[in-house]
Amino acid sequence: MNKLRALTISGLRSAGFTMIELLIVISILGILAVAVLSAINPVEQINRGRDTGTRSDAEQLLSAIDRFNAFQGYFPWQEDANSTNLGIDDGSAAPLLIDATNPKDDDVVKDCYVLDKLSDGTTFSSTAGCVSSDELKSSFVDRIVNSDGARDMYIYNQGTSGNSTYVCFAPQSKAFFAEAEKRCEDAAGAGLPSDLSVAAKAFLCSGYGTGVDVYSCLP
Repeated sequence: MNKLRALTISGLRSAGFTMIELLIVISILGILAVAVLSAINPVEQINRGRDTGTRSDAEQLLSAIDRFNAFQGYFPWQEDANSTNLGIDDGSAAPLLIDATNPKDDDVVKDCYVLDKLSDGTTFSSTAGCVSSDELKSSFVDRIVNSDGARDMYIYNQGTSGNSTYVCFAPQSKAFFAEAEKRCEDAAGAGLPSDLSVAAKAFLCSGYGTGVDVYSCLP
């Protein structure tokens, strides 16, 4: 009887010790979880996700422009292959804001919008006869022009044969902003490619060191 009681007490003590160990482990895990959550900035994560989405949109737009150029033999902001206007900017050699009516091609009669030429040809244009390529879905172009300013994109090409076409956006996250600022090197955009004009570089990097007005560009 005494042996049985001793074994029972020993078993209870052993079970109690195991429970204490579990409680300690659970407490440690809880502390670690709180520490990890405290270290993560949810706003930064949300903004980084938005920037990743905008960069993906910029990549799709550039790819559509390249496909249009490869198939048609001219850029979508040109009327046709006889047009010599290779460049695209805001009129002052800076990147142009992309919206429902800009950019448009250099056809002075039809006034065709580039996003229409890249999609179904009817989303924005009121003039019949504009080329449509269906390189982009109409839902895509609707999304990029109806972003309420949160995901605005800009387009630029200096206009010399061989120059790259750039699509840029203002990053919302600190990570993307730091990446864009590093590429600029200074407020004059010394680190940017040479096929960007002085005005374009100044537009893209004017806020260097201030925490605002620096743009991320592809390519």
